[in-house]
Amino acid sequence: MTDPAKVRRHAERVRELVASVVRSQIKDPRLGMITITDARITADLRDATVFYTVLGDAAAQAGTAAALESAKGMLRSTVGKALGLRHSPTLTFVLDDVQDQVKHIDDLLAAARNADAEVQRIAAQAQYAGDAQPYRLDEDDEDAEETEDAEDTPPAGGDRR
Repeated sequence: MTDPAKVRRHAERVRELVASVVRSQIKDPRLGMITITDARITADLRDATVFYTVLGDAAAQAGTAAALESAKGMLRSTVGKALGLRHSPTLTFVLDDVQDQVKHIDDLLAAARNADAEVQRIAAQAQYAGDAQPYRLDEDDEDAEETEDAEDTPPAGGDRR
């Protein structure tokens, strides 16, 4: 069993190494404005996944992905030497689309706010379909009881037949 703390330390080190090599040693013109956001490594320390973001459009993202793919061997050897492991971990690069997801969630929240505002606007102009107070109040109950009592009592003077 590999210690989870050791795995986290190696993952952080992989992220730092890849970021420094990308910044200083890769001279590929296809490489855009890249940020290495995260790295994850398996418990057996054989496979590492590196997450990155690219500033720009789809063409810049595709160019950066191609540049990272072509530099994968150099990056793997640098990471392997620096970590001092028996086996250098294989590197997999994944475009981190957190920014797109954040924008999508913000758009959904804005749409929900607009829908709530519309509902409140409609509710402010609404009127009751029937009585404003459809239920009997206590005052109504007292009036009804007095009326019922009056109907049950015989008229004064008795019943003449």
